[in-house]
Amino acid sequence: MVAESKARVLIIGTGGVGTMTIYALEIGAKAEATAALRSSHEAIMKNVTSIDSLEHGQGIKGIDEIGRKTPLLVDLKTSGENYMTDFHNSGGMSVLLRELKSLLYLDAMTITGRTLGQELASATILSIPTDLSIVRPFDEPLYPASSLAVLRGNLAPGGCVIKASASKVRRLLKHSGRAVVFANSADLAARIDDPHLDVTADDVLVLKNIGPIGNPGMPEAGVIPIPRKLSSQGVMDMLRISDGRMSGTAGGTIILHVSPEAADPKSVLGIIETGDIVTCDLDSRSINVNLSSEEIDKRQAKRMEELKTADAPWMSREATRGYRGLYMRTVNQAEEGADLDFLRA
Repeated sequence: MVAESKARVLIIGTGGVGTMTIYALEIGAKAEATAALRSSHEAIMKNVTSIDSLEHGQGIKGIDEIGRKTPLLVDLKTSGENYMTDFHNSGGMSVLLRELKSLLYLDAMTITGRTLGQELASATILSIPTDLSIVRPFDEPLYPASSLAVLRGNLAPGGCVIKASASKVRRLLKHSGRAVVFANSADLAARIDDPHLDVTADDVLVLKNIGPIGNPGMPEAGVIPIPRKLSSQGVMDMLRISDGRMSGTAGGTIILHVSPEAADPKSVLGIIETGDIVTCDLDSRSINVNLSSEEIDKRQAKRMEELKTADAPWMSREATRGYRGLYMRTVNQAEEGADLDFLRA
């Protein structure tokens, strides 16, 4: 099975080894390098889209498995202190892939007609003193595993993503707190800085309806700001959850890409209410809301009736014309890369 996956290899972009992209998940230099770099949330969706388009179909589960065995080696923001120019000056991707050789399938054929191992062996590697390089040796990583993790539970049966190394308050990676819920981006903008907002630093900020269908295009709106009443007191981070995206340069204890998204009538994110208790546990890769299955069913049934009489994106998309309608009817959930279903192999 592994051999079959390893045979599906290939793409080297312009610039040779420096921008190598290998799509086969089980051996993918792209996925391994993503895990060893600062690991943007965005990279997960792009990798999943690439992998699934070639029929690998392991999605975020496979990427999480890679992340568990791949150390974080590059000291880049937001997981570290440096920038991409520093990575380039440290030797770039050639140096990184050499450190990762034990995890790669070096017999994979590349577009040059030579194997990945041959490309790495022939690449010119800059001699950079260890104390000046931001690429750590394989056995001296910044973190023993990738900063990216996939969580699952009743709040995200399809999965969601967190960049653990970007957390500013590490205790939040294992945390239970009261949900403070915002229905959408407009609700967030209207209330987040209200001095009368009922919120404490131990609460969990939840933003709904910024997923692929709830907010077509899935904007980078997942960086829920710390409420002004708390930031003025010195609060730097809170556990935050949404079905949207955010820039890979942003930091904080932020869970993104919750699937299924809140717009889906079956989504538990869609029926969560202020006051519900949410629990995140990075070690167990879990994210749950303290609701019984009976209560979840009750709320979902009520919500379905409400959606039938509302102009909700999930219900109105069948009648929506043009590209917007095409997109809303065919876009996949974040766990499958949020691309269009007819583009999959």
